[in-house]
Amino acid sequence: MVLLLFVDLDPELAALTPLGGFFVLRTGVPPRGPLPTLARAYARAPVTSHHDVYGDPLTFRVRKVAKNLRVSETRVAASVAHQALAARLWSVTLGAAVLYGRVPDLDPRSLHWDPDGGAPDELWLAEVRALPVTAIDEVVREGHLVPLAAALRARYAVSPRLLRGNAGSALAATVRQLGRWAHANDRPEAADRARALGAGLFAHPDLSGTLDAATLRRRSCCLYYRVPGGGLCGDCCFDRPPGRRTDPEPRALPQEPHLGDHEGHQP
Repeated sequence: MVLLLFVDLDPELAALTPLGGFFVLRTGVPPRGPLPTLARAYARAPVTSHHDVYGDPLTFRVRKVAKNLRVSETRVAASVAHQALAARLWSVTLGAAVLYGRVPDLDPRSLHWDPDGGAPDELWLAEVRALPVTAIDEVVREGHLVPLAAALRARYAVSPRLLRGNAGSALAATVRQLGRWAHANDRPEAADRARALGAGLFAHPDLSGTLDAATLRRRSCCLYYRVPGGGLCGDCCFDRPPGRRTDPEPRALPQEPHLGDHEGHQP
């Protein structure tokens, strides 16, 4: 049993800063002015033109990823964008759960998103409200990953199995990153908390079975190998890129921090 300490969430969620930019959540009013909410991004149909970062933020983001990665298949760009956002949401909530013993309420109507920005400046929470750690699944999976996946399936015909794999891979990566931080800072209890919370989240049918229990490799592919110059992610289900008969290439970490180790640059 992992005991959690209960500490009030401060208005700036400052305790998350030492974990690294991918765990940080900006709060208050964005300096660039009002941004669309993630609730708008999850809408099935575009609000205005897909060239408008405010009217149709999801399509804007997918097109930006496609352009930066030089990929012509929109479902590939949609997958990469999806896993990056999933990793950000898991990181913020698990990081808060580990360090505060509470999680911020990330209601999609209050969480603003700049699809033209990069971590940590792309997400802004209007008001910090604390929820119990037991609300993590409700906050992330139900509140964000379910409607996000529905929107991506409707617009880009992305496989539900692929999207579940992305969510599982992002969750496992967050737990690993918290473990590394805990080890480097002599905080073994933090690593224990992260592992226990991750195990509880993986018990849900949407996430259970997305990774191989023995190897922690995922059972579906995020399609990054289809990006020009892309290789295999560290937890890829493949040993070599599909369709190639040569020896397997070294497993490569995507440039978009959607994967395994929260590294790389934003598209």
